[in-house]
Amino acid sequence: MTDALAVDDMGNALVAFHRVAEKTRFDDAPLPAALVALWHGDRLLIVFDRFRQRWELPGGMIDPGETPRQAARRELREEAGIDVPDLTFAGYARFVLGPERCPEYAALYTAEATPGDGFVPNDEISAICWWDGVQPIDGRVQILDLTLGRLARDSAAPPRP
Repeated sequence: MTDALAVDDMGNALVAFHRVAEKTRFDDAPLPAALVALWHGDRLLIVFDRFRQRWELPGGMIDPGETPRQAARRELREEAGIDVPDLTFAGYARFVLGPERCPEYAALYTAEATPGDGFVPNDEISAICWWDGVQPIDGRVQILDLTLGRLARDSAAPPRP
C-alpha cells in the first residue's frame, strides 16, 4: 500500500488525515473511536496496552450517547489518569483495518500538558511514557499512532511566517 501515510506490522493502514471542521461527518465509513495526542514539549504521551502489547496513543471507542470529544477526554482519564478539559480538535484519521480492509475513522484531539502522578495501572493499560520518539523504549510502538501524533502537532501549530 504505497499511498498510505503509515502501515503497521499487521497490515492496518492510516490512509488519510482530514484537517476539517470537527462537525464534519463522513458517510463512507463509521467513526467508532477517538484518540488523544498529548504533548509535553517534544514528548508525546503513549500508553502500553496490555492486550495489544504495544505502545499507542490514549483513546478508544466512543460510547453510545457520547461525542468524540467526550470519548477522548474519558479515555485519556481512564488510560493515563490525566484530565485535560481543553482538547483541540486536530482532524479525522481514516484507516483500513484487518485482512478485510474495513474502513473507519477516528477523531483526533491534541493538547499540551504537564506530566503528573495520576496514572494507576489497570486491566487495560500497564504503563505510560512521555516519549521523545528517539530514546529506546521497551516493547513495540504503534507506528500509526506515532504518525497521528506528529500530524496532530502539525495541525495545532500556528502557521509559520
